[in-house]
Amino acid sequence: MKAAVSVCNETTAPLARPPFAYFTAAARPRLADFVHLTKPRVAVLVLFTVAVGALLAGGLHVNGFVLFNVLLGTALVAAGASTLNQLIERRSDAHMRRTENRPLPAGRLQPLEVLVFGVLLGVGGVTYLALTLNHWAAAATAAATFFLYVGVYTPLKSRTTLNTLIGAVPGALPPLIGWAAVRGGLTWEAAPLFLIVFLWQVPHFLAIAWIYRDQYARAGLRMQPCYDPSGRGTGWRMVGYCLVLLPASLAPLLLGAGGVMYGVGAGLLGAGFLASAVGFLRTPSTPRAWRVLRASLLYLPGVFALLLLDAAMKIIF
Repeated sequence: MKAAVSVCNETTAPLARPPFAYFTAAARPRLADFVHLTKPRVAVLVLFTVAVGALLAGGLHVNGFVLFNVLLGTALVAAGASTLNQLIERRSDAHMRRTENRPLPAGRLQPLEVLVFGVLLGVGGVTYLALTLNHWAAAATAAATFFLYVGVYTPLKSRTTLNTLIGAVPGALPPLIGWAAVRGGLTWEAAPLFLIVFLWQVPHFLAIAWIYRDQYARAGLRMQPCYDPSGRGTGWRMVGYCLVLLPASLAPLLLGAGGVMYGVGAGLLGAGFLASAVGFLRTPSTPRAWRVLRASLLYLPGVFALLLLDAAMKIIF
C-alpha cells in the first residue's frame, strides 16, 4: 500500500523546472523595460515613413534587401534615440504622471546600462546602414537624425518653447533616409515628404502639450501651451500650420508623384485636420485637443498611404 502511494506521489508530483526557466522568468521584466525604452509605437510610425520614402523613390520597384536593410538600420537608430531621450529626461519624467513609471524614473534600470544600450543601438544602426547599403547618404541622414534628436532637441525641451519647431526637423528626416537608401542621395523630389511630416508635427505635438500642460510645467519642460492659459495662442498655431499643410500636401502633384485620387484624398484629410484645429481655437479645451491629436494620427498615415496607392494605380493602369 505504501509503495502504491509512493508511486502515485512520484507520478503526480510536478516536474522540476529546468534551470534556465528561472533565469528567463527573472529576466522577462528587465527585457520588457529595455523594450519600453525604445518606444515601439513611435518606431512603427517612423519606419512606415521610411518605407514610404524608399518605395516612392523607387517607383514601388525596390530591391527587397535594400528595403529590409534600411528599415532594420533605421529601427536601431530610432530605438537608440528614444533610449537616450529617456536617459536625458529621467529627472523630468519623474515629475509627470504619464512618464513616472518609465524604467529610469521608477528605478528599475540604472543610467549607465541605459546609456550603453542607447549608444550601442544608435551607433550600431548607423554602422549597419553604412555597411549594408551601397552609398553613405542614408547612413549620414540617419546619423544627422540621431544627433539632432538626442543632442539638440531633447536638451532644448527644458530651455526654450521653440523646442517643438526644432524637434520637427529630425522628426521629418526618416522618409529621406528611405529615399536616400534607394536613390543613393537626396534629391529635390523628396522635399514634399519632408515638408509634410515637418508641418504635421507642430499641431500634433501642440495637442499633446496642451493635454499634459500641467505635467510638463511641473517637470520644468518649456512647452508653448504651458505659457498659454487661454489656449488661443496654441489654437492659432495649430490652425496656421494646418493651413500651410493643405497646399504643402499637394506638392507631390507638381512632381508627378500623385494623381487625382491622391489630391482629393489629401485635401479631405487636410480639411478634417484643419477643422479639428479650428474647433480647438474656438473652444480651447482638453477634449478639443484630443480631437486634434486623433485627427493628426489619422492624417499622416492616410496621406502617405494615398501616395503609395496612387503610385500603385499608375503601375497597374
